[in-house]
Amino acid sequence: MIEGPLWDWLRERAVEIHVAGNLERRLRAGEKLRVKAGFDPTAPDIHVGHLVLFDVLRAFQDDGHTVVFIVGDFTALIGDPSGRSETRPMLSPEQVAANAHTYFDQASLVLDIARTEVRGNSEWLGPMAMADVLHLLGTATLQQVLQREDFAERLKSGASIGAHELLYPFNQAYDSVAIRADVEIGGTDQLFNLLFGREVQRAYGQPAQDIAVFPLLEGLDGVQKMSKSLGNYIGIAEAPESIYGKVMSLPDSLTEKYARLVCSFSPEELRNALAQPPRDAKAATARRLVERLHGEDAARRAEEEFQRRFVKKELPTEVETHEFQRPMTAHEAAKEAFGLSSSQLRDAFKNNGVRVAGEPVAADFTVPDGAVLQFGKHRSVRVKYG
Repeated sequence: MIEGPLWDWLRERAVEIHVAGNLERRLRAGEKLRVKAGFDPTAPDIHVGHLVLFDVLRAFQDDGHTVVFIVGDFTALIGDPSGRSETRPMLSPEQVAANAHTYFDQASLVLDIARTEVRGNSEWLGPMAMADVLHLLGTATLQQVLQREDFAERLKSGASIGAHELLYPFNQAYDSVAIRADVEIGGTDQLFNLLFGREVQRAYGQPAQDIAVFPLLEGLDGVQKMSKSLGNYIGIAEAPESIYGKVMSLPDSLTEKYARLVCSFSPEELRNALAQPPRDAKAATARRLVERLHGEDAARRAEEEFQRRFVKKELPTEVETHEFQRPMTAHEAAKEAFGLSSSQLRDAFKNNGVRVAGEPVAADFTVPDGAVLQFGKHRSVRVKYG
C-alpha cells in the first residue's frame, strides 16, 4: 500500500509526531511496536474520515507491527469533549452496544482483522473500583485538564462543562496503560488526549508512548470536520450510489484532500486525477473511493446512476417502496418516509428540495399512488397506499 520505508511515509502524512526522533529510530531499527487507535461507537457507522487513520494502521500492520483497535464501549458512555462547544448527550449501554456491533465488519474493509488486536475499553475501565479511579485521577491536576482548548473556550464563554467530561482524558489515557501502547495515533483534534496519555503512562511506571496526529477530513458541509454526531459524514458501509453522490456534492476545494487522504491513489494516479478539470477530478475521486470500498463494478454502476439522475435528469431505476395507510400530502409523506424534522421540511419546501416525479411540489400537494417522492439529491421512495 505504501512506497518506501514506513517512517518516510508517516512523516509525509502526519501533521505532528511526538517524539519523532525516538519513533524514527525504533522503526528504522526494525523494532516491532504496539500501535493503538481508539474509536468511540457514538453512531453505528464508521465514516470515510476514519480511513485516514485506518490506512495508517494498515501500514503499520504490513510493516509487521501489532495494531490494537480499541472500541471505546466505555468512553462512549461519557462522550469525547474534543472540539465540542457543549456537552455531548450521554448514551445508554444499549445504544453503545448496538453501535459497536457493526464496527468490526466495517473495519475489515481496510484492516486485516486476523492480525488486529480488538479490545473494548469496558474490559478494564468497567471493573475499576473507586480506589482505582482516585489513583487514576491523582496522576494529573484539574488545571492540566482545563488547559485543553475546548474546556478553556467553554469556561471563557460561560458554557457548562459536565463533571463526567473531566474523566474522559483520564479514561482514554488509561487505555494506553492497559494495553501498554508504544505508539498512539489520532486526528489533530486528539492531540491533547494523546499527550495526556504519555503523562499517565509515566505515572504508572511505563515508558511514554510516541504519538502521531493526522489531518482531519471536512464533512459534507465543507467546513466542520466529518463527524457522526454532526451528521455531515459519509459512512463507509453506505450504498455505492450514496457515497458517489455525496462526494460529488462536496466543494471543489476539498477534492484534492479527499483524493490524497482516502482514495489510495498512487502518486502518479493522484497527479493524473487532479490534472483534470475540477468536475472531472471530483468524479475520479468519487469513482475511486467507491471502487476502494465496494469494488470496480459498483463504482461503474454508481457513476452511471449519477450521470443518469443528475446530468441527464432522469429518475432512479431502483427505488425503495414506502407504504402509507392513506393518501398523504408531500409534507406528511416526506416526514414519515425520510424521518425529517419540521424545520428540515420547512427549509426543504422553501428551497424546492421536495419533488414528485422530478418536479418541485408544495407542502400540501397530495402525492399520487405509485409516484416517486424525492428529498434532496440522494433520497427517494416510491409511494404506495395500502
